[in-house]
Amino acid sequence: MSLVLDPAAQDLLFREARTANTFTDEPVTDEQVQAIYDLVKYGPTAFNQSPLRITLVRSAEARERLVQHMAEGNQPKTAAAPLVAILSADNEFHEELPTLFPHFPQAKDVFFAERPAREGAAALNAALQAAYFIIGVRAAGLAAGPMTGLDFAGVQKEFLDDDHTPLMVVNIGKPGEDAWFPRSPRLAYEDVITTV
Repeated sequence: MSLVLDPAAQDLLFREARTANTFTDEPVTDEQVQAIYDLVKYGPTAFNQSPLRITLVRSAEARERLVQHMAEGNQPKTAAAPLVAILSADNEFHEELPTLFPHFPQAKDVFFAERPAREGAAALNAALQAAYFIIGVRAAGLAAGPMTGLDFAGVQKEFLDDDHTPLMVVNIGKPGEDAWFPRSPRLAYEDVITTV
């Protein structure tokens, strides 16, 4: 069976896409980021809670502060990427639920009154949105370099507040020279899919 999505688009989003480790110096514009968000905001989350928050690191001063919190191997590529995004989960997402989930505005208090419930939901659903974001970057013809090799507490203290939990840092731009490591293996269908 073939998929409805054009094979070239499938390649762009999945088969040919990889984590970029080097980038050209071509800038990533605010218009490109807006287009990415305007696409990926439609990805589903539970209760439409949409807890992902994106902090764009553009200034040289902010970039220097961020690089200090990255693992040693991630520092050079974070320093050189045209744009870097800190993806975080908003643990107070429930305040937006009366607007985002209007057919059941009570969900804010029925399901998410307690902070531990919000933190668990925010972590899961923001991670889903982070995946949508990476696919959106690819759909814009850019490369993404998502990384979790960082000092999470340091990034939170430096750039966020106690209500936002960092998930990852994503380098964004046009791939540079020798941008890709060789493709790593993937599990086979029969190793992943079980029918009961």
